[in-house]
Amino acid sequence: MNKVFKALADPTRRRVLELLRQRPMAAGELSDHFAFSKPTMSAHFAVLKEADLVEAHKDGKQVIYQLKLSVLEDALFGFAKTFNLGGESLADGPAPSATRSQEVKS
Repeated sequence: MNKVFKALADPTRRRVLELLRQRPMAAGELSDHFAFSKPTMSAHFAVLKEADLVEAHKDGKQVIYQLKLSVLEDALFGFAKTFNLGGESLADGPAPSATRSQEVKS
């Protein structure tokens, strides 16, 4: 999960993921959206691949990147679960934020 959050920490990589939500794209096509050199973009792609957020395959001379949305969803779900966000457990009672908001309303 640390690799995922390291990858998500950079706004350029988050933008790449946003673009890939639309459809798979070639490395050059993605790079056209940024004012960075190709080696810089390659480094960003490598971080995303290392985090398993994208997969890449060759199509002739092009490298096509595709978003692995399930990996992103799993990481975000795990993060939310760690902090008991997004719902309450029947065994644990109400989430602390729910208790605080009720106290404020009273």
